[in-house]
Amino acid sequence: MLSRLLKEHQAKQNERKEQQERGRREAIAAATCLTEALVDHLNVGVAQAYVNQRKLDHEVKTLQVQASQFAKQTAQWINMVENFNQALKEIGDVENWARSIEMDMRTIATALEYVHKGPAQKMHGRRHNSNTCAVQ
Repeated sequence: MLSRLLKEHQAKQNERKEQQERGRREAIAAATCLTEALVDHLNVGVAQAYVNQRKLDHEVKTLQVQASQFAKQTAQWINMVENFNQALKEIGDVENWARSIEMDMRTIATALEYVHKGPAQKMHGRRHNSNTCAVQ
């Protein structure tokens, strides 16, 4: 009877050990599944963040290129406007020069006209005066 009790006790202990071992294996399997699920979930987020970061890097490079091109174009526009302003100033200078020349030419023309008409009018006036004097 004692040996039977010992055998039953050993059988129950073995059964408990097997149950513990099964429970431990199940717990390890469940923990492994949970860990893999968490890692997969985190990896999805990390992968998405990595994809987003690559997109942002590409957009930054594109924006830098576009900003550089815009800066060059803006510099060209500024240069064109400055050249246009300079041309307008030169046109204004030419216009003032032309007015000055025109005024000088009018003065000269008036002087020449006065010189040309002056003696003729004096002579014509003398003839008229001498004729009137002779008639008297």
